[in-house]
Amino acid sequence: MPENKTKPSGFFPEIIEVGIVSVINDQVCDQFSAYVKPTHFPILTERCKSFLNITQEQIDQGISFTELIRWLKEYDRLRPTVITWGSMDMKVLRHNCLQSNLPFPFTGEHRDLAMEYKMFFGERNQPGLRKAVQEYGKEGVGKPHCALDDAFTTYNIFKLVEKDKKYLSKPEQPTIGERVDFSQLLKKFAL
Repeated sequence: MPENKTKPSGFFPEIIEVGIVSVINDQVCDQFSAYVKPTHFPILTERCKSFLNITQEQIDQGISFTELIRWLKEYDRLRPTVITWGSMDMKVLRHNCLQSNLPFPFTGEHRDLAMEYKMFFGERNQPGLRKAVQEYGKEGVGKPHCALDDAFTTYNIFKLVEKDKKYLSKPEQPTIGERVDFSQLLKKFAL
C-alpha cells in the first residue's frame, strides 16, 4: 500500500501474506499461512503496516514469491475451485506472476464469493467480508485482514451462502411411481 492515496510512479500491489483453507467434502483437510517477501517494493509503508497490523520483520522473514508459487502449484494438483472474497487477490496474484515471469499457479475454476453474495442478495454495493458475515448474525474468525483468518471466514460464509442457495433450487420432478400408488390401483382392478 502506498503511504497516501496517490500511487508512486511504477507502483503495483504485491502479495505479502497468504492464507489457504483446503476443503474436501465439507471437511477442512489442510491449511497454509505464510508471509511473503515483496520482490519489487520490499519496504512496507507505515500505512500498510498499520492497516494490516504486521511488521517489517515478519515480512522480511517470509517466503519468497517463487516459493509461494511452488506451494500454490501443489494445491493446484487437485484442480481445486479457488474461492476468494472479491477478485482483487487473484488479479494481484496474476499481475505478480507476470512481473516475476512465473506461470499463474491455478488451472481450475475461480469463484468470487463477494460477487455471488452481491448478486444473490441483490446488494447494490459489494460488502466487505466482515460486514457480510455479520449480516448472517455471525462474527469473522480472528483478526480482520489476517490472511488465514480471512480464509476461514470466507469458508464459513461460503457454507452459509451455499445453504441459502439450496432453498432457491427447483425440486426434482416426482416420477410417475412417486405420483401414483400402484398398490391401490392394483387392488381396484384385482379379480
